[in-house]
Amino acid sequence: MHNGSRQFGELSETASVDELRKHISRLDGAVVTEFLTDQITEVWIDFTFAGHSFSINNQFGDYWFFVDNPQCPDDTLHTVLSHCESLLGTR
Repeated sequence: MHNGSRQFGELSETASVDELRKHISRLDGAVVTEFLTDQITEVWIDFTFAGHSFSINNQFGDYWFFVDNPQCPDDTLHTVLSHCESLLGTR
């Protein structure tokens, strides 16, 4: 991405943002650090996990997943997506 972050996944927006935020908090070691929404069209959930900073944004009916450090290990990215798939389902 332009800011140096890496988009590493997309999942369908099949659960509310509040459900997703609570679900992220249940990932062992994850800490939600910021939650921004206009309550109408857009949301950002920022969190840390395994020493990395992540963001989730909703776009066009999907949740898009970003990591600040594009060198973040793939197994860490897989853990985040797998955890969210347990709520949102797979594509």
